[in-house]
Amino acid sequence: MRLNRDLSAIKNRKAQVDEAVEISVREILADVRKAGDMALRHYAQKFDGYTGSDLLATETEIDTALQNVGTEFTQMLKRAAERIKDFHINQTEKSWNIYKDGGVIMGQIVRPLNRVALYVPGGTASYPSSVLMNGVPAALAGVKEIFIFTPVKADGKVPDAILAAASVAGCRKIYKVGGAHAIAAAAYGTNTIPKADKIVGPGNIYVATAKRMVYGEADIDMVAGPSEVLIIADETANPKYVAADLMSQAEHDELASAILVTTSEILIAETEAEIKRQLAKLSRKDIIARSLESYGAAVLVESLDDAFAVSNDIAPEHLEILTADPLSHLPKVINAGSVFLGENNPEPLGDYMSGPNHVLPTSGTAKFYSPLGVYDFVKYSSYSYYPREALSALKDDVVNFAMAEGLDAHANAVKVRFE
Repeated sequence: MRLNRDLSAIKNRKAQVDEAVEISVREILADVRKAGDMALRHYAQKFDGYTGSDLLATETEIDTALQNVGTEFTQMLKRAAERIKDFHINQTEKSWNIYKDGGVIMGQIVRPLNRVALYVPGGTASYPSSVLMNGVPAALAGVKEIFIFTPVKADGKVPDAILAAASVAGCRKIYKVGGAHAIAAAAYGTNTIPKADKIVGPGNIYVATAKRMVYGEADIDMVAGPSEVLIIADETANPKYVAADLMSQAEHDELASAILVTTSEILIAETEAEIKRQLAKLSRKDIIARSLESYGAAVLVESLDDAFAVSNDIAPEHLEILTADPLSHLPKVINAGSVFLGENNPEPLGDYMSGPNHVLPTSGTAKFYSPLGVYDFVKYSSYSYYPREALSALKDDVVNFAMAEGLDAHANAVKVRFE
């Protein structure tokens, strides 16, 4: 962690997609669009070694997974799902209408998306928490069909934790397909896999690039960048906690960013000492060390107001406020994905159990983007009803607007009703 380093490199650290990745993904998308299931099976064998003909996990596999993870793990998943539901149910929206003079009625209809695809990374990673964070809000929105894509190896086995989480989230349709070819299948549809209205969930650079390229064929949640945490702390903060929380994000990958912004020079020194002490005991210490060296920073400021100015400029994915009275500072937060208040609310609590969504805007996009929520799984239609008398009162304005824009057919559509 460097003291008062230039933060521009951190703010601009988005992983750049090289031309080779784009060319490869474009080819995969075209192949799946043309050849469908045949292309899916080709790429599943090429990239993952899976040669099985069955692309869909069976009910037996799901039930066996629930048995394998055991009651205690399943109950933990259910507790997490319930807390996620308790938070997100407040985001549900209803259709509405208003009545105006002259018998005019207008309003907005809220409808759930029909079909959503949830991408779940495979390989060495297994993220049942992401299954819940995506699946529970989609179910609350009323999405009729939710299905999962996840890659498998040669044995064709989906991790038990993923199958168990999917079942708890109410999704029992899991396809054994990953990578850019899975995104193509969800966007275009094949004989086996139906076309989705929206694709959500994290993935590697090939998955992220594919999601970006198919946008328009289907909606996507976001193209996520490297993980990040920013901690605002005063002299009352515990350096042991600060160090642990910084490293909990740095362990994601070498591009992850962990920043401490504080009014206390002593806290910086004590936190650095704690990092050295705790790092030696952690299994991903090499990744953490490289992340902190490249994208870690300690920023000394004169006041907490200055600290929030730095934070709002960066717009971090995760913001922790470790001050004497953290709640009093919440109004100062303008740009952040998710805010963690107080020393008993470490960011990993939000990853798994606290309730708010952990799918968050990264790389400064919290300035204009929001965490994943129920609102991501619905669409809106506006409507209006005008009686003849109400149209008559506005007809001259409509005709004049249309003529001012050179659209006389627009004007004519009103005029003919009064000839």
